[in-house]
Amino acid sequence: MEVIDLQRNEITEHLIYLRLSQSTKDQHNSEVLKRLAREEYNHYERLKEITNRDVSPDRIKVWFYLLIVKILGLTFGLKLMESGEAMAQKSYSKIVDLYPQVDSIIGEEKIHEKELLNILDEERLKYVGSVILGLSDALVEFTGTLAGFTFALRNTSLIALTGIITGIAASLSMSASEYLSTKAEGEEKNPLKASISTGITYIFAVFFLILPYTILKNCFTAFILTLLFAIVLVLFFTFYISVAKELDFKRRFLEMLFIVFGVSLVSFGIGFLVRILFNIEV
Repeated sequence: MEVIDLQRNEITEHLIYLRLSQSTKDQHNSEVLKRLAREEYNHYERLKEITNRDVSPDRIKVWFYLLIVKILGLTFGLKLMESGEAMAQKSYSKIVDLYPQVDSIIGEEKIHEKELLNILDEERLKYVGSVILGLSDALVEFTGTLAGFTFALRNTSLIALTGIITGIAASLSMSASEYLSTKAEGEEKNPLKASISTGITYIFAVFFLILPYTILKNCFTAFILTLLFAIVLVLFFTFYISVAKELDFKRRFLEMLFIVFGVSLVSFGIGFLVRILFNIEV
Protein backbone atom coordinates (compact mmCIF):
# COMPACT_ATOMS: atom_id res chain seq x y z
CA MET A 1 0.00 0.00 0.00
CA GLU A 2 2.92 2.32 0.79
CA VAL A 3 4.35 1.86 -2.70
CA ILE A 4 0.95 2.49 -4.32
CA ASP A 5 0.63 5.77 -2.41
CA LEU A 6 4.09 6.84 -3.53
CA GLN A 7 3.29 5.86 -7.10
CA ARG A 8 0.08 7.94 -6.99
CA ASN A 9 2.04 10.89 -5.57
CA GLU A 10 4.59 10.70 -8.39
CA ILE A 11 1.98 10.60 -11.17
CA THR A 12 0.03 13.40 -9.46
CA GLU A 13 3.07 15.66 -9.33
CA HIS A 14 3.91 14.71 -12.91
CA LEU A 15 0.46 15.93 -13.97
CA ILE A 16 0.78 19.15 -11.94
CA TYR A 17 4.16 20.03 -13.47
CA LEU A 18 2.93 19.13 -16.95
CA ARG A 19 -0.21 21.29 -16.67
CA LEU A 20 1.82 24.19 -15.32
CA SER A 21 4.39 23.88 -18.11
CA GLN A 22 1.57 24.19 -20.63
CA SER A 23 -0.04 27.21 -18.97
CA THR A 24 3.01 29.35 -18.11
CA LYS A 25 3.98 31.97 -20.67
CA ASP A 26 7.62 32.15 -19.58
CA GLN A 27 9.64 29.83 -21.86
CA HIS A 28 12.39 29.33 -19.27
CA ASN A 29 9.95 28.31 -16.54
CA SER A 30 8.07 26.09 -18.99
CA GLU A 31 11.24 24.12 -19.75
CA VAL A 32 12.02 23.77 -16.02
CA LEU A 33 8.54 22.41 -15.39
CA LYS A 34 8.77 19.96 -18.29
CA ARG A 35 11.99 18.58 -16.84
CA LEU A 36 10.30 18.17 -13.46
CA ALA A 37 7.35 16.42 -15.11
CA ARG A 38 9.67 13.98 -16.89
CA GLU A 39 11.52 13.27 -13.64
CA GLU A 40 8.30 12.49 -11.77
CA TYR A 41 7.00 10.27 -14.57
CA ASN A 42 10.27 8.36 -14.56
CA HIS A 43 9.83 7.75 -10.81
CA TYR A 44 6.26 6.60 -11.43
CA GLU A 45 7.41 4.06 -14.05
CA ARG A 46 10.10 2.68 -11.73
CA LEU A 47 7.56 2.22 -8.94
CA LYS A 48 5.20 0.59 -11.45
CA GLU A 49 7.83 -2.11 -11.97
CA ILE A 50 7.32 -2.98 -8.28
CA THR A 51 3.52 -2.80 -8.14
CA ASN A 52 2.83 -4.05 -11.69
CA ARG A 53 -0.21 -1.82 -11.93
CA ASP A 54 -1.28 1.60 -13.15
CA VAL A 55 -2.40 4.22 -10.65
CA SER A 56 -4.57 7.25 -11.33
CA PRO A 57 -3.47 10.72 -10.10
CA ASP A 58 -5.09 12.51 -7.17
CA ARG A 59 -7.31 14.96 -9.09
CA ILE A 60 -8.18 17.00 -5.98
CA LYS A 61 -4.49 17.59 -5.24
CA VAL A 62 -3.89 18.57 -8.86
CA TRP A 63 -6.79 21.05 -8.75
CA PHE A 64 -5.63 22.44 -5.38
CA TYR A 65 -2.07 23.23 -6.48
CA LEU A 66 -3.13 24.63 -9.84
CA LEU A 67 -5.48 26.98 -7.96
CA ILE A 68 -2.75 27.97 -5.48
CA VAL A 69 -0.38 28.77 -8.34
CA LYS A 70 -3.11 30.79 -10.08
CA ILE A 71 -3.73 32.91 -6.97
CA LEU A 72 -0.36 33.11 -5.22
CA GLY A 73 2.17 32.49 -7.95
CA LEU A 74 4.21 29.71 -9.52
CA THR A 75 7.19 29.72 -7.16
CA PHE A 76 5.03 29.78 -4.02
CA GLY A 77 2.86 26.91 -5.26
CA LEU A 78 5.82 24.73 -6.20
CA LYS A 79 7.73 25.39 -3.00
CA LEU A 80 4.61 24.66 -0.97
CA MET A 81 4.34 21.36 -2.82
CA GLU A 82 8.03 20.72 -2.27
CA SER A 83 7.62 21.29 1.48
CA GLY A 84 5.33 18.25 1.54
CA GLU A 85 8.07 16.10 0.08
CA ALA A 86 9.40 15.40 3.59
CA MET A 87 6.51 12.96 4.08
CA ALA A 88 7.35 11.21 0.81
CA GLN A 89 11.01 10.96 1.82
CA LYS A 90 10.00 9.18 5.05
CA SER A 91 7.76 6.81 3.12
CA TYR A 92 10.58 5.94 0.73
CA SER A 93 12.91 5.35 3.68
CA LYS A 94 10.46 2.80 5.11
CA ILE A 95 10.47 0.63 2.00
CA VAL A 96 14.08 1.00 0.85
CA ASP A 97 15.13 -2.23 2.60
CA LEU A 98 12.40 -4.18 0.79
CA TYR A 99 12.94 -2.45 -2.55
CA PRO A 100 16.58 -1.26 -2.83
CA GLN A 101 15.85 0.20 -6.29
CA VAL A 102 13.93 3.12 -4.72
CA ASP A 103 17.15 4.38 -3.11
CA SER A 104 18.06 6.14 -6.36
CA ILE A 105 14.63 7.81 -6.41
CA ILE A 106 15.26 9.22 -2.91
CA GLY A 107 18.54 10.75 -4.07
CA GLU A 108 16.98 12.22 -7.19
CA GLU A 109 14.03 13.67 -5.24
CA LYS A 110 16.47 15.46 -2.93
CA ILE A 111 18.80 16.77 -5.62
CA HIS A 112 17.02 17.35 -8.91
CA GLU A 113 13.81 19.00 -7.71
CA LYS A 114 15.73 21.32 -5.37
CA GLU A 115 18.08 22.36 -8.15
CA LEU A 116 15.30 22.88 -10.67
CA LEU A 117 13.06 24.85 -8.29
CA ASN A 118 15.95 27.11 -7.36
CA ILE A 119 16.37 28.24 -10.97
CA LEU A 120 12.70 29.09 -11.44
CA ASP A 121 12.35 32.75 -12.32
CA GLU A 122 9.13 34.55 -11.43
CA GLU A 123 8.76 38.31 -11.76
CA ARG A 124 6.37 38.78 -8.85
CA LEU A 125 8.99 37.52 -6.36
CA LYS A 126 11.22 40.45 -7.31
CA TYR A 127 8.60 42.71 -5.76
CA VAL A 128 8.12 40.75 -2.54
CA GLY A 129 10.30 43.31 -0.75
CA SER A 130 7.97 46.10 -1.86
CA VAL A 131 4.92 44.12 -0.72
CA ILE A 132 6.55 43.44 2.67
CA LEU A 133 7.37 47.14 3.02
CA GLY A 134 3.76 48.15 2.34
CA LEU A 135 2.28 45.49 4.59
CA SER A 136 4.66 45.80 7.54
CA ASP A 137 4.43 49.59 7.52
CA ALA A 138 0.62 49.47 7.38
CA LEU A 139 0.37 46.87 10.14
CA VAL A 140 2.78 48.59 12.48
CA GLU A 141 2.07 52.24 11.71
CA PHE A 142 -1.65 52.08 10.95
CA THR A 143 -2.59 49.65 13.74
CA GLY A 144 -0.77 51.97 16.12
CA THR A 145 -2.57 54.96 14.64
CA LEU A 146 -5.96 53.29 15.10
CA ALA A 147 -5.04 52.48 18.70
CA GLY A 148 -4.34 56.16 19.35
CA PHE A 149 -7.51 57.31 17.55
CA THR A 150 -9.58 54.75 19.47
CA PHE A 151 -8.71 56.11 22.89
CA ALA A 152 -8.54 59.75 21.87
CA LEU A 153 -11.74 59.96 19.78
CA ARG A 154 -13.93 57.05 20.99
CA ASN A 155 -16.29 57.37 18.03
CA THR A 156 -16.20 54.60 15.42
CA SER A 157 -17.50 56.79 12.55
CA LEU A 158 -14.97 59.51 13.28
CA ILE A 159 -12.16 56.97 13.72
CA ALA A 160 -13.07 55.31 10.41
CA LEU A 161 -13.18 58.65 8.54
CA THR A 162 -9.93 59.88 10.06
CA GLY A 163 -8.31 56.51 9.48
CA ILE A 164 -9.28 56.36 5.79
CA ILE A 165 -7.89 59.84 5.15
CA THR A 166 -4.71 59.06 7.07
CA GLY A 167 -4.34 55.65 5.41
CA ILE A 168 -4.74 56.92 1.84
CA ALA A 169 -2.29 59.75 2.46
CA ALA A 170 0.21 57.32 4.00
CA SER A 171 -0.15 54.84 1.11
CA LEU A 172 0.58 57.59 -1.44
CA SER A 173 3.58 58.69 0.61
CA MET A 174 4.89 55.11 0.85
CA SER A 175 4.42 54.58 -2.90
CA ALA A 176 6.35 57.74 -3.72
CA SER A 177 9.15 56.80 -1.32
CA GLU A 178 9.43 53.29 -2.78
CA TYR A 179 9.51 54.68 -6.32
CA LEU A 180 12.36 57.09 -5.53
CA SER A 181 14.23 54.48 -3.48
CA THR A 182 14.04 51.78 -6.18
CA LYS A 183 15.03 54.25 -8.89
CA ALA A 184 18.00 55.52 -6.89
CA GLU A 185 19.26 52.00 -6.12
CA GLY A 186 19.16 51.03 -9.81
CA GLU A 187 17.94 47.49 -9.13
CA GLU A 188 16.39 45.05 -11.61
CA LYS A 189 12.97 46.03 -10.32
CA ASN A 190 10.81 48.47 -12.23
CA PRO A 191 10.38 51.54 -9.94
CA LEU A 192 6.76 52.03 -11.00
CA LYS A 193 5.82 48.39 -10.35
CA ALA A 194 7.62 48.47 -6.99
CA SER A 195 5.78 51.68 -6.10
CA ILE A 196 2.39 50.22 -7.09
CA SER A 197 3.10 46.98 -5.17
CA THR A 198 3.84 48.93 -2.00
CA GLY A 199 0.90 51.30 -2.36
CA ILE A 200 -1.71 48.64 -3.18
CA THR A 201 -0.56 46.41 -0.31
CA TYR A 202 -0.67 49.34 2.10
CA ILE A 203 -4.15 50.48 1.06
CA PHE A 204 -5.45 46.88 1.15
CA ALA A 205 -4.20 46.52 4.73
CA VAL A 206 -5.70 49.92 5.67
CA PHE A 207 -9.20 49.03 4.50
CA PHE A 208 -8.94 45.56 6.03
CA LEU A 209 -7.93 46.99 9.41
CA ILE A 210 -10.48 49.79 9.37
CA LEU A 211 -13.40 47.53 8.43
CA PRO A 212 -14.46 46.79 12.06
CA TYR A 213 -14.97 50.52 12.70
CA THR A 214 -17.47 50.71 9.83
CA ILE A 215 -19.67 47.87 11.10
CA LEU A 216 -19.44 48.16 14.91
CA LYS A 217 -20.54 50.92 17.27
CA ASN A 218 -18.26 50.15 20.20
CA CYS A 219 -14.80 51.49 19.37
CA PHE A 220 -12.96 49.19 21.79
CA THR A 221 -14.67 46.08 20.39
CA ALA A 222 -13.80 47.35 16.91
CA PHE A 223 -10.16 47.76 17.90
CA ILE A 224 -9.98 44.22 19.32
CA LEU A 225 -11.39 42.92 16.01
CA THR A 226 -8.82 45.06 14.15
CA LEU A 227 -6.04 43.39 16.15
CA LEU A 228 -7.45 39.98 15.20
CA PHE A 229 -7.50 41.04 11.54
CA ALA A 230 -3.90 42.21 11.92
CA ILE A 231 -2.93 38.77 13.26
CA VAL A 232 -4.61 37.12 10.24
CA LEU A 233 -2.71 39.41 7.84
CA VAL A 234 0.59 38.76 9.64
CA LEU A 235 -0.09 35.02 9.59
CA PHE A 236 -0.94 34.92 5.88
CA PHE A 237 1.89 37.07 4.60
CA THR A 238 4.49 35.56 6.93
CA PHE A 239 3.48 32.12 5.69
CA TYR A 240 3.68 33.29 2.08
CA ILE A 241 7.14 34.83 2.50
CA SER A 242 8.41 31.88 4.55
CA VAL A 243 7.42 29.40 1.84
CA ALA A 244 8.46 31.49 -1.17
CA LYS A 245 11.79 32.55 0.35
CA GLU A 246 12.36 29.44 2.50
CA LEU A 247 12.61 31.41 5.75
CA ASP A 248 11.86 30.54 9.38
CA PHE A 249 8.08 31.04 9.73
CA LYS A 250 7.78 30.91 13.53
CA ARG A 251 10.52 33.44 14.25
CA ARG A 252 9.30 35.96 11.68
CA PHE A 253 5.64 35.56 12.75
CA LEU A 254 6.37 36.13 16.45
CA GLU A 255 8.71 39.02 15.68
CA MET A 256 6.05 40.79 13.60
CA LEU A 257 3.34 40.20 16.21
CA PHE A 258 5.57 41.60 18.95
CA ILE A 259 6.21 44.76 16.94
CA VAL A 260 2.53 45.27 16.00
CA PHE A 261 1.23 44.79 19.53
CA GLY A 262 4.09 46.78 21.07
CA VAL A 263 3.46 49.80 18.85
CA SER A 264 -0.30 49.51 19.39
CA LEU A 265 0.15 49.52 23.16
CA VAL A 266 2.39 52.59 23.05
CA SER A 267 -0.03 54.38 20.70
CA PHE A 268 -2.96 53.47 22.93
CA GLY A 269 -1.10 55.09 25.84
CA ILE A 270 -0.38 58.20 23.77
CA GLY A 271 -4.07 58.46 22.88
CA PHE A 272 -4.94 58.23 26.58
CA LEU A 273 -2.47 61.01 27.48
CA VAL A 274 -3.65 63.26 24.64
CA ARG A 275 -7.25 62.86 25.75
CA ILE A 276 -6.37 63.73 29.37
CA LEU A 277 -3.92 66.58 28.66
CA PHE A 278 -6.07 68.32 26.05
CA ASN A 279 -9.37 67.37 27.70
CA ILE A 280 -10.78 66.08 24.40
CA GLU A 281 -14.42 65.05 24.43
CA VAL A 282 -15.99 63.70 21.24
